[in-house]
Amino acid sequence: MIDLTLPTAPVREILERAYAEDAPAGDITSQLLIPAEARATAVLNARVPGVFSGATVFRDAMLLIDPETEVELLLADGEAFDAGTSLARVSGRARSVLLAERVALNLVQRMSAIATKTAEFVALVHGTTAQITDTRKTTPGLRILERFAVRCGGGANHRYSLSDAVLAKDNHLAVMTGGDSAKLTALLAAAKAQLGHTTHFEVEVDQVEQIEPVLAAGVDTIMLDNFTLQDLAAGVALVNGRARVEASGNVNLATVAGIAATGVDVISIGGLTHSVAALDLGLDIELLDAGLTDR
Repeated sequence: MIDLTLPTAPVREILERAYAEDAPAGDITSQLLIPAEARATAVLNARVPGVFSGATVFRDAMLLIDPETEVELLLADGEAFDAGTSLARVSGRARSVLLAERVALNLVQRMSAIATKTAEFVALVHGTTAQITDTRKTTPGLRILERFAVRCGGGANHRYSLSDAVLAKDNHLAVMTGGDSAKLTALLAAAKAQLGHTTHFEVEVDQVEQIEPVLAAGVDTIMLDNFTLQDLAAGVALVNGRARVEASGNVNLATVAGIAATGVDVISIGGLTHSVAALDLGLDIELLDAGLTDR
């Protein structure tokens, strides 16, 4: 089962940084124009269809500004919605809602865009053995939210950071071998022997000829980077279950089904997080009590 929970402390840190950037001395417009006693309701509405992600982040963004704000989440993270769907309702001090609006919207729009894009890829590989995963191509400081959004869309997460697993890419191999591919197996095997048994070891290759020397080192996953469909299928057959096979490079909505059909185990897609456009969600505000009677 996919874990759709977010740790509280990192989310709070992200929100605090966002508000320090967006309202370092408060919202002077609302302070000038909106009476302190004015109250408002706001509804988070979808202008387009998608998959919801960031429900609890939206809620926490509102509550961090004003703990007395009431937030009703109408959909849960990971739920699909149609255009026109109301996703959440907020009631509270108008100044608080207006101050929190942009930060809350920015995050939930980006997270829902990532979830929606991920769900599109997941649907296209349905019925195959392939799992859609993200990469480390995330917005600095927002990785925990963006990777959560990938899970909301039905995808999985690759290694979280450089500290979590070994992934030897082409530049690593070039430095290691000095261009002498005959050294590859011995060098990788020696490196793997230094790892604890729980540390995952993955190696990227860009030619079919590299597969056998890498497999001989006993790696856990082999990444076939920018392979043609024909070479991907040949690579999967050559690996023959001796390691997990990951496909990377040139993956988009037009190519992903063909890549999945070759039998790979994992398809990693940087575009899930690095190039999505914010999903069109709007916070529609209605003043219930403007508090203008005594002015």
